[in-house]
Amino acid sequence: MTRNSMIALGLGTMMLTFGAPSGALARNDGSAYEYLNLFGDVFERVRRDYVDDVTDKQLIEAAIGGMLQSLDPHSSYLDANSYADMQVDTKGEFGGLGIEVTMEAGLVKVISPIDDTPAAQAGIQAGDLITHLDHQAVLGLSLSEAVDKMRGPVGTDITITIRRGAKDTFDVTLKRAVVKIRSVRSRMEGDVGYLRITSFSEQTDATLRREIRQIREQKGKNLKGFVLDLRNNPGGLLDQAVAVADDFLNQGEIVSTRSRDARETERYNATKGDLIDGLPLVVLINGGSASASEIVAGALQDQKRAILLGTKSFGKGSVQTVIPLRGHGAMKLTTARYYTPSGRSIQAVGIEPDIEVPAAKIEVIESKNQMKESDYRNALGNGQEPKTRIVVPPPPEAGATPPAADRDAAAAKAAAEDYQLQRALDLLKGLSLYAGRPAT
Repeated sequence: MTRNSMIALGLGTMMLTFGAPSGALARNDGSAYEYLNLFGDVFERVRRDYVDDVTDKQLIEAAIGGMLQSLDPHSSYLDANSYADMQVDTKGEFGGLGIEVTMEAGLVKVISPIDDTPAAQAGIQAGDLITHLDHQAVLGLSLSEAVDKMRGPVGTDITITIRRGAKDTFDVTLKRAVVKIRSVRSRMEGDVGYLRITSFSEQTDATLRREIRQIREQKGKNLKGFVLDLRNNPGGLLDQAVAVADDFLNQGEIVSTRSRDARETERYNATKGDLIDGLPLVVLINGGSASASEIVAGALQDQKRAILLGTKSFGKGSVQTVIPLRGHGAMKLTTARYYTPSGRSIQAVGIEPDIEVPAAKIEVIESKNQMKESDYRNALGNGQEPKTRIVVPPPPEAGATPPAADRDAAAAKAAAEDYQLQRALDLLKGLSLYAGRPAT
């Protein structure tokens, strides 16, 4: 890896030119030549005697894919089409269902659904296993082959079979769409700024800085703090994750990447300039927070700049290098692990939140038979005129698109039902109250 390379985690890439290291075969004990001869023998026998005709291209690409997939779930071969699709993904727009996936035990595992996409709207959840695509088994497909099957012309349907925990499998039919990733959203929750990052693409940091500036101009000195929502964020470009963490830090390490060669260790440090000037910050994470989002969460936790709230993150602590192969797509190879400032590798472990708050449904419970003072005969009045009663209308039917005038109300209702977000807001309000008390 070189310092001026672009590293990516999850959605993106680190670009390098391909070239076999000089003397690579010479460093082996000679057995490499023996096994290359074995490969040649098998290749010739298959192309000559296999029951159906297969092209040389099919055989060689399958062999390369098998070699890379045997290393770990994230190393793979990308043919020319898959490579082009991946380059589009990092720019924030692509066609498909709107899910970030990996492989687990031969099945496609959902890392996270992307906001406002067919998958998210259909209720696909982080951790779901996809067993069938259009009733054809996923088992036996490579990850790139499965992704290719999920992609297709915009407006066409695909039925995916989901296994969720110990429950029976069930089918979900999705309509493919052009997925436009709006990587940053913001709004006010009372006196708290809410920042939602759905992925780390090329414009994430610039957009985040603009949203923070607008919130601070809007609320001024009344601003109590910020919530940074990284739930179901599958990752993206490392440079954007570093920049986002730097937005809330004045100094210190953000992340380091360490490869097999200790001389290639890279360290990324914060620069002076906390964009929110030390205001309290709560970061929301869950099992769909992966890779680059874990870098941000881990840095802010280790530097004691934010309180992490939610559930344990996904645990993808590895760096993939995408190496273009001239005229033949690219290979994606795991080349390093990344470490948080305290030296933690969260690979296959995840980041534990400071305050564990599981996802839950908020339900209003009221006893219909509970007596009130006003129910008593001849109850004493309060001497005031009764206030006008406000009746909240029922929520729209599932799948209905609310009118533009009702969208803000719908967003407020969704926030009110978000248990983890409400606990984060409560925490910030408590911190604000505590900070405002006079010293004893």
